[in-house]
Amino acid sequence: MGVLRVLLVDDHAVVRAGYRRLLELDAGIAVAAEAADAAQGYAAFCAESPDVSIVDLSLPGGGGLELIRRMRAHAPQAAVLAFSMHDDALFAVRALQAGARGYVTKRSAPDVLIEAVAAVAGGKTYLSPDIGAQLAQRGADAAHPLELLSAREFEIFRQLADGRAIGDIAAALHLSPKTVANYQTQIKEKLGVASSAALVHLALRHGLLQPLPN
Repeated sequence: MGVLRVLLVDDHAVVRAGYRRLLELDAGIAVAAEAADAAQGYAAFCAESPDVSIVDLSLPGGGGLELIRRMRAHAPQAAVLAFSMHDDALFAVRALQAGARGYVTKRSAPDVLIEAVAAVAGGKTYLSPDIGAQLAQRGADAAHPLELLSAREFEIFRQLADGRAIGDIAAALHLSPKTVANYQTQIKEKLGVASSAALVHLALRHGLLQPLPN
């Protein structure tokens, strides 16, 4: 295998610069393109056809899960690695369901990211050790309540909990506002909550949002 061409999608320029330097310390990896949001990421993916796309899940313009789905719909064999600050295994499950081949948390050691890029490029599934251990433990535990949601419902739930308006979510996900409103109703029914505030509390409780500092 020659040099792996990587697309790096993260909305923080400083973070991208740091991970670019880290990746290119390996002579077998070159960052072919960078993007700051989901729309830029998809355009770069289509233009560059990278060997591996590293996608942050918390992106403006639709979110990382939606971007991963679009990438895989465009190129079913695409190797996508989800890379996120979220260290709850639920996010890894959702990323794999969306079509990612691997999931690495940003708390991982630098060599884990390099190892993950090589693994997914070779067609393997890769989970950072912290996520792999969680998934093994979860096998013996009760189901996570948010697993009741479909992949699309989960993405809309995240954005609703983050305070985004229905119209904005609809535009980002290429849906009609009515469809998003219907999803909102379904989500509340599945989770047994009656209000938007309750959705936010649920998201906080399960680590999808960071609480405001005191």
